[in-house]
Amino acid sequence: MALSSYNHQDIRQEAVLIIKNAMVLSMDSQSNYWEDATIVIRGNTIESVGKMQDAEEKYPEARVIDGAGKLVMPGLVNTHTHVPMTIFRGYADDMPLHEWLYEYIFPIESEFINAENVTLGTRLAMAEMLRSGTTTFNDMYYFVDEIARVVDATGMRAVLSEGLIDFAAPGSPTPEEGLRISEELIRKWGSHPRITISVSAHAPYSCSAKLIQDGKALADKYQVPFNIHLAETRKEFDQSIARTGFTPAGYLESLGVLDKNLIAAHGVHLTPEDIDLLAARGVSVAHNPECNMKLASGVAPVPTLLKKGVKVGFGTDGVASNNNLDLFEEINTAAMLHKLISNDPTVLDAKTVVEMATIGGATVLGLDKEIGSLEPGKRADLIILDMKQPHAHPVYNIYSLLVYSMKGSDVETVVIDGRIVMENRKFTYLDEEGLYARAEEVAAQIRERGVELAVLNGKKNLHQS
Repeated sequence: MALSSYNHQDIRQEAVLIIKNAMVLSMDSQSNYWEDATIVIRGNTIESVGKMQDAEEKYPEARVIDGAGKLVMPGLVNTHTHVPMTIFRGYADDMPLHEWLYEYIFPIESEFINAENVTLGTRLAMAEMLRSGTTTFNDMYYFVDEIARVVDATGMRAVLSEGLIDFAAPGSPTPEEGLRISEELIRKWGSHPRITISVSAHAPYSCSAKLIQDGKALADKYQVPFNIHLAETRKEFDQSIARTGFTPAGYLESLGVLDKNLIAAHGVHLTPEDIDLLAARGVSVAHNPECNMKLASGVAPVPTLLKKGVKVGFGTDGVASNNNLDLFEEINTAAMLHKLISNDPTVLDAKTVVEMATIGGATVLGLDKEIGSLEPGKRADLIILDMKQPHAHPVYNIYSLLVYSMKGSDVETVVIDGRIVMENRKFTYLDEEGLYARAEEVAAQIRERGVELAVLNGKKNLHQS
């Protein structure tokens, strides 16, 4: 299963790609939307977007895609996930977070997370994300060098971090080793055009105060994002107050780490004071509605966060707790969920949700000057959706259509950094041959070992038929 032949250094800077006759949603500050427009891409950069009649004459050497009957929009941005965990999809479902994490996920990770399986899980995740329109993702896991290799090979864009935690983790026997690996990764991949190495501490309950502060100091040293799971469950909230005297957000403030480069995953159990604090410090939140629903963790106060000026993007979390990486599902769920719990159908309107999935997500990751909207000078990260199908018509409001009607499976073509990485749902650089069979082989091993662990620990066998 060769990764691919993608080489980011061989981009011909003068290569031109034209997409013509297309519906184009820019997600720029002017909310531009054209029903018949042209996008010109030179190298990895958008040169022009909008009404243009003579593009093919001006660029006779260009590769041309006819966008008639298609919608072009910025690629979606996943602000929080753990892509190698695709190999655990469906392994442990229907239980509370603490039990799921400590009794099932951590034990099985310790036995099956290695360089080979991380590569496998990441490749499977890349296929799923590309097919559903994600062009950029923010990941926290282990063996990050292997994840970066797959990202480089498949042409995706990513923010990657080695998860810091207080006990021995796969590939990182001590927290100190995790910090060393993180810095080494930053130095190794720092000049890559599509990969940003960030720093991550797993959570306030699984990391010492010193580890959190050391991780934040490393992120500050290299001016990269700092990720942490925060206030995901009520149990975490209550235990934080009992142990530290602070809410989880208040505890991070006491450590001096709340800052504009901090990305807080989940942010479900936040007090009004916490929200004001996050806003004042410039903290971003990665909203994971489907994962939080599935684990019954609660619903993040996203409308209030947005009203207070907190930057919020969408995340899927890992598929062991979601169980998919489809951001179109995520935005549909979020829009309806917040209307339901607030008893207000105007909350989190369709345009706001699409913004959160594109330019909003890019802003959370600190990449909004490069991606997230279709504008001249920005990197050419975009997706093309097939509109020649019944659920795509009629079109009264393009944002409403995207949130309430369109699906990840409608994504036909994906361009990242000016390169076509999927066309007509066929991957350019990702080889599917043997991928799914190998995933099932590893799953069989995990299933067998999971049964053994269940017997040893007196737990119910999750995989009985």
